[in-house]
Amino acid sequence: MGAVLDVRRQTANWCRRYSIGGDGAVVPRRPHGALRLVETLRDRFPDDLDLDDRLWSRRTVAALVERSYGIPLSAAAATRYLRAWGITPREPIDRACALCAEAVVRWQATVYPSIARTAQSEPYWAGRTRLHGVTPATDVVSAVSTRGWVRFMLTTEAGLPPEFLTRLVPPSGRTVHVVVDASWATVDWPRRVPDGVVLHPLPSCERGR
Repeated sequence: MGAVLDVRRQTANWCRRYSIGGDGAVVPRRPHGALRLVETLRDRFPDDLDLDDRLWSRRTVAALVERSYGIPLSAAAATRYLRAWGITPREPIDRACALCAEAVVRWQATVYPSIARTAQSEPYWAGRTRLHGVTPATDVVSAVSTRGWVRFMLTTEAGLPPEFLTRLVPPSGRTVHVVVDASWATVDWPRRVPDGVVLHPLPSCERGR
């Protein structure tokens, strides 16, 4: 199971092409097994499948694979799954296209420190990656904390999913700050941001920032 997916890197010159599918495209080597797992996760959350978590993570993917296929999945193997799906901790500069790099460096030095000071818990960095060879079109929407904790969902929704944001809010109810990369234009953000969530746009030439 740990080798059912491959990463195919693609070149992208503009923010949206870089952020959606450009960072990592999945090509199933064993279509039936890989696609079954995608179909199981798509537009579902762990608690929908009686797993004890609100969003998918390395731990819940491993638990699902073991329960569904009877195959124990090590932490390292689960990490390889996430990496193949384009879910990896990235530096802010890695989330920008070449045209935005200088703006991101300035933003990181002047704006981000105040976000980090204001946040009651670790800020998250959100983005998405397109899964290729999958029908219907499916994106991995992920949020990575500053410590590298990964939470994600698989979805057919085009915009930034409000339920994904809601599920990032911890049980304590503390406000969560989310830095959103250029995977979505701001018009694709929820019209009403869920309670307990504050969104911060990473500079993007596509957004005119």
